[in-house]
Amino acid sequence: MFSSDDLASLRSDAVSGAVEIIDQTLLPHTLRWVHLDSLEAYCHAISAMQVRGAPLIGISAAFGLAHAVAGDPSDAGIRQASERLLATRPTAVNLRWALEAMAQEILPLALDKRAGAARARAIALRQADIDNCAAIGDHGLALLRDMPRGDTLNIMTHCNAGWLATIQWGTALAPIYKARAAGLPVHVWVSETRPRNQGMNLTAWELQRAGVPCTVVADNSCGQLLRSGAVDCVIVGSDRTAANGDVCNKVGTYLKALAAADNNIPFYVALPESTIDWRCAGGGDIPIEERDPLEVLAIAGVDAAGQGLEVNLAAAGTRAANPAFDVTPARLVTGLVTEHGVYAASVEGLASLKDQLQGLAEGVNKG
Repeated sequence: MFSSDDLASLRSDAVSGAVEIIDQTLLPHTLRWVHLDSLEAYCHAISAMQVRGAPLIGISAAFGLAHAVAGDPSDAGIRQASERLLATRPTAVNLRWALEAMAQEILPLALDKRAGAARARAIALRQADIDNCAAIGDHGLALLRDMPRGDTLNIMTHCNAGWLATIQWGTALAPIYKARAAGLPVHVWVSETRPRNQGMNLTAWELQRAGVPCTVVADNSCGQLLRSGAVDCVIVGSDRTAANGDVCNKVGTYLKALAAADNNIPFYVALPESTIDWRCAGGGDIPIEERDPLEVLAIAGVDAAGQGLEVNLAAAGTRAANPAFDVTPARLVTGLVTEHGVYAASVEGLASLKDQLQGLAEGVNKG
């Protein structure tokens, strides 16, 4: 029923409209596709992190709203479904962006036209994400080509910003995939990204499947690697970027940015324009999601026999805090790699991007 393309995190059948996602909580040990057949299933997939990454969260929400509209196309039904989806994850701005894009498309239409339009809009947003990430990869590749290196270009990343976090290509990993395809010798330092280990469980899994040389390292070893000269550049993704260039990404990103700056190593952030929150003046205004302490106190894996299990890491009664994100100040960011080009992480840099987007929109309207 579905396409044979396995390098996609969310797939949709063109005839039946069925949607499947990879349950990322089971990776890297089990690859399982999950059919999303209710608004509740979409909300659970996002909140339980079966889908992760700001772009994929947004696209999943778009398909979730389309599913809801098929059952109740009324204004009240659309509003209620949007509110439920919006409440699933507070930090990733693509969630709000996608729901607003859907609403703008379908609310002006007659009730009997809304379901079809919602489905078409979700499909279009999915394709746009693929195209945008491919363009991010091209702009990032140009940076990598010009970067001083030895025999191999050593890149450090954090969390997962590959095709599992988008639909295809990814953001931070897109330039790496493009570099590999172009014959540029690359090696990736993959930080584990505690407590959910998205680097070890997702990024390393992706890179290994693509044949990209990579090495998993403990989060706390990254400062030493940066100081030792083993890293040529750092590329990470973003869950929300403020209008002044401050970047909110998986917790631990800020520490890498500090170490990179101290050692004069370029620190790039790759993101689609949809991840920029133009309404947010600075990183201090970004809500930081606080997740279940059990994510810190326990860990899941498989035993020697390949059986899944979860083990406690701390003594009974231990308390834990679990902020899921941190904010990297714009002054520590070398550049923002978007589908439109590379921009300075500053008010002026993002203003120039906004002017470019406005010019593109005006050109479309005139056409």
